[in-house]
Amino acid sequence: MRIAAFAALVVLAGASAVAQTAAPAPPPKPLTPDIAGHVDWPKAAPGDVDSVDHLVAALYDVISGPPTRQRDWNRFRSLFLPSARMGVIRPDAPAKDGKAARPSDVFLLTPEMYIERDEPYFKKEGFFEHGIANRVEEFGNLVSVWSTYESRHTPEDTKPFARGINSIQIVHAGGRYWVANILWDDERDGLTLPEKYLR
Repeated sequence: MRIAAFAALVVLAGASAVAQTAAPAPPPKPLTPDIAGHVDWPKAAPGDVDSVDHLVAALYDVISGPPTRQRDWNRFRSLFLPSARMGVIRPDAPAKDGKAARPSDVFLLTPEMYIERDEPYFKKEGFFEHGIANRVEEFGNLVSVWSTYESRHTPEDTKPFARGINSIQIVHAGGRYWVANILWDDERDGLTLPEKYLR
């Protein structure tokens, strides 16, 4: 028994010595600032980013126009943080017309990926989107906007071909507002916009 107890003490003492001499954990890696770290990012027009309302209006305006209108993509980029994300939510779709069923999923894009994906479409089709109601929540430099939108091929269309909600996360930094993230989902069969998001 004495030998076993002595052996146990030796093991504990050894473990304690190892613990005392182990190297300390390295400090966390410093975070890279998103704004100061991208000094070459396009500068925004002051009137686009001086308020939440102006920023949201600029978002809709810059992507809207007839096929003959070249979109100002540097203006578009300037509204976002350099590391911003955009996400389109796709719902479940049943098998139809020989096509396999599609499970719901989310597709995340950078602003640059959005430009690459949608610019060819905008050159062929008219696209006019505008907000019809914004629900805004703010705390400190953090802003969340639920912006209800309507999309038309021409301003004269009596009915939109799509309606939905853009969930926009916005930050106030460097004396202006920036889009950090946008997620959107469309109205569809079985999913109607509630009245509270229409006013």
